[in-house]
Amino acid sequence: MKLTRFAAAFLITSIAYLSPAAAEGRVEEKSQGSVRYATGGIGADEVAALKAAAPQYPLELLFAQKASPNDVYLSDVKVTVKSASGQVLLDTVSAGPFLLARLPAGKYRIEADNDGVVKQQAVELKAGQHRRVVFVWDAPGG
Repeated sequence: MKLTRFAAAFLITSIAYLSPAAAEGRVEEKSQGSVRYATGGIGADEVAALKAAAPQYPLELLFAQKASPNDVYLSDVKVTVKSASGQVLLDTVSAGPFLLARLPAGKYRIEADNDGVVKQQAVELKAGQHRRVVFVWDAPGG
């Protein structure tokens, strides 16, 4: 009987913890030099948490690949963010399709490498604004 009550309590606690509402705001932030960032988006809970946190970050990156019938999200994308002078500020691998970065206002060059196919984007961040940049790769063999 104790085991059944324990299992029921554990199940209820787990469901509450895993719900999107509970997950909001629980973004694990990492640091590299002066840049704080968060990455992920595997599963509905992480997606909900990252989408909720995104407006608090000046830069939001999203990685996808063309596919039929719908595009698919990507993870394990190598990401490099460089300052206007070419200094590497962030060099990491995404843990999911989203990467959020706290960077000061300024001009940056972002490189995203998905299985050896590199895409680049110049981005200007303005104080108090949020910027979303989407990288989309062609389907394999396409």
